[in-house]
Amino acid sequence: MSPEPTGREPTGREPTGRAGEPTAADRASYVEILVQQAIRRGDFDDLPGAGKPLEGLGGTDPDWWIRRKIEREQLTGLGPPALLLRVEAAGLDDRLDGMHREQDVRDALADFNARVVAARRQLLGGPPVVTPTRDVDAEVAAWRDRRDARTRALAEEGARRRAAEEAERRRRRWWRRG
Repeated sequence: MSPEPTGREPTGREPTGRAGEPTAADRASYVEILVQQAIRRGDFDDLPGAGKPLEGLGGTDPDWWIRRKIEREQLTGLGPPALLLRVEAAGLDDRLDGMHREQDVRDALADFNARVVAARRQLLGGPPVVTPTRDVDAEVAAWRDRRDARTRALAEEGARRRAAEEAERRRRRWWRRG
């Protein structure tokens, strides 16, 4: 195999843009030659995804590419308000569960509701805002219930652990007596 050419010198017979620079047609033919050589060498054989359709081309969403980029790169704070609010609404309960005071939960819900209402009023276009506002009192009650359930589960787990440790200690004492 001969080494790959790194550049092509004009022969003087070919038209060039500026002195010594190849034209776009020269560059295109050079790239075509490199691609054909790579095909003959088998550089494009057994590539992942060969013969499979490209993902995401069958949908009717014109913004599919930006949604995929946001998901793949795990970017936050980018995109139309309608999409951002949908994503935030999906994770709102988890975010609320991380709060320790009821007033913090109420403030977070009031802020979320204000942003939903503001997004509905905007006239910039984009997808429609279908995210519902949250009833603050109902969400606070659900937050309390989830918090109480977590507290009960932790207390039960602690009691089970203590009972298992006590049983293990009693079993060890029995062996030591003999």
